[in-house]
Amino acid sequence: MSQNLKEPLCRGAKERIRLMKKNDPKQNKNQEQVEEVKSPLEEIIREGARKLLQSAIEREIADYMESINVTGGRRNVVRNGFAPERSILTGIGPISIKQPRIRDRRQDKESFTSSILPRYLRRVPSLDNLIPVLYLKGVSTGDFTGALSAILGDNVKGLSANTVVRLKKQWEDEYGQWTKRSLENRRYVYFRADGINFNVRLEDPENKKQCMLIIIGAGEDGTKELVGILDGYRESKLSWMELLSDLKERGIATGPDLAIGDGGLGFWAALREVYPDAKEQRCRVHKTANILDKMPKGTQPRAKERIHDIYRADTRQQALVAMNSFVSLYGKKFPGACECLTKDTDVLLAFYDFPAEHWIHIRSTNVIESTFATVRLRTDKTRGCGTRLATLTMVFKLAREARKTWKRLKGYRLIPRVLEGDIFIDGESPKEEERVA
Repeated sequence: MSQNLKEPLCRGAKERIRLMKKNDPKQNKNQEQVEEVKSPLEEIIREGARKLLQSAIEREIADYMESINVTGGRRNVVRNGFAPERSILTGIGPISIKQPRIRDRRQDKESFTSSILPRYLRRVPSLDNLIPVLYLKGVSTGDFTGALSAILGDNVKGLSANTVVRLKKQWEDEYGQWTKRSLENRRYVYFRADGINFNVRLEDPENKKQCMLIIIGAGEDGTKELVGILDGYRESKLSWMELLSDLKERGIATGPDLAIGDGGLGFWAALREVYPDAKEQRCRVHKTANILDKMPKGTQPRAKERIHDIYRADTRQQALVAMNSFVSLYGKKFPGACECLTKDTDVLLAFYDFPAEHWIHIRSTNVIESTFATVRLRTDKTRGCGTRLATLTMVFKLAREARKTWKRLKGYRLIPRVLEGDIFIDGESPKEEERVA
């Protein structure tokens, strides 16, 4: 059989596989689970955007058809129904669009390609997200147009280097205003703190070891927000003191009820001075990694499961039993790993003193790690060179863009009780049991 005869069969097979996956109830169910529930207002906005986009596509088709000459009273290009509906992921969520089909009688095939909705477009990235990533990756402003064109298409060729420069200046001003905003009477139940290292070569030799200090807080209504960003030197106490003291001076008189962070001594030393009443919770992800680093790779998978048993326990006592079991099993062969686990028992299990509904949010700093994981990956081989302010600004813009995906705390209605000083034992409040009784 010739190669030409084989190709249609291959394409047909691929199409059948694609349709099977599309109609797979398991995949559809998973997709439904992933989709975030939107508010009625968001649905209204999205429907308005869909109609606007659909209208623009129809107008584009009409203009194209009018531009084609009519010969012998017969149109060369005619409408030919619609292509299968497809979903385009935008900044306000997925939008379903029906792409009109046309038939060119001169060529007996479709020759028109929409500039608004290219054939293979599935996602519309945000410029506010793309430009900071490109900057941190080391792309010069003069190359932005080409880089964005490769991602978004030819419609962004009007984005000049001067436009990018103006945007950067605008964002720098925005960042400056944000760092001076009043925080008067702001109250946060939780702080998540972490230091993120970006491999961006700075023009200042003294800042080669620059580290971004980031604090994300959970407010009284359970929403997560970016509280503070500052560059520091290796997460030192002095750097964290500068950030925390600035937050206090601008209005956060009372610190968080609980702060979550890794084992970096700089943050905890600074926290104890600025907000001495805040309880401490070590990030389970960082702690697990530190323990496993002291064990051979072959042992790590089972050891990791046993560490997870500690955090998955329903009560503090059950967690302590799981911890003792880990020590009994690995204590003789890997004393360093066991010492790493047991030296921070109180701060590892501090989450048991808070509502059980909040545990998933307060046992780790994952919200910070996940926000900047992609950026960190993209800057691993950067050859760019940037200033302190530019780097801070870009990180600020990326964090502000990422917050759109941050979810509200589960059990946020319990936050006022935490702020009022209610006691929780193993995630439950005795006062609640008294009310039920």
